[in-house]
Amino acid sequence: MTTGPMYNDAMKEKHILATSGGYTWGYETPTLGPIIKYGLKLTAKDNPKLCYIGTAVGDASAQIAAFYTACIGHSVQPSHLELFALPNVANIESFLLSQDMIWVAGGSVANLLAVWKVHGLDTILRRAWEQGIVLAGQSAGSICWHVGGTTDSFGENLQPITNALGFLPYGNGVHYDAHPQRRPLLQKLVAKGALPESYATDDGTALHYINDALHKVVADTPEKFGYHIIKTENGVEETKLETELLS
Repeated sequence: MTTGPMYNDAMKEKHILATSGGYTWGYETPTLGPIIKYGLKLTAKDNPKLCYIGTAVGDASAQIAAFYTACIGHSVQPSHLELFALPNVANIESFLLSQDMIWVAGGSVANLLAVWKVHGLDTILRRAWEQGIVLAGQSAGSICWHVGGTTDSFGENLQPITNALGFLPYGNGVHYDAHPQRRPLLQKLVAKGALPESYATDDGTALHYINDALHKVVADTPEKFGYHIIKTENGVEETKLETELLS
């Protein structure tokens, strides 16, 4: 007989950390930066399982190696998922659902979404999120959780992408202060309704969502911010958000 309140996955807080930052680099060697460590704390585990997914860079071996290097000296259990040229694990679903946090690398969000759909990751990752596994990532690994955003997946001239996973009902702008096309294009897409209400991040900044609502903006660098962009009668309104500097 079960006693006490009923508990199910729907009662769990769901976390997404959508970022324009991640590693900290020193002498060309990466380590897990304050933003990733912030995400690891959300797992509430002393030695969390951290899985890297590098689909957006074609599972480049150098990027996988950099991830494992970055984990050295940190209390994590690192692993990774490869999909090129074939999966490196026998059961993708059981492997991902055994993790505490999943970190998605930047690169081509268009290619990432196409490959993930073929392998069923769109469904698997939603289940992971609903089970309380922290979903996180940088650039392409940020846009993917939203409705869409702006991307250089198709070339140097940025293009809109509107077929992302949509776990979060917003558009997303990454590297907002680092590329002159990003701010005006995102504002244009919101103004004409091609993207809904949106959130954007300067480099070194992250959006922390609980369930499907923005909870907090954090940054690993001073004077970096998150932004909220909404459609108005006269076009768009952009608001700079209060941002917590991580130590």
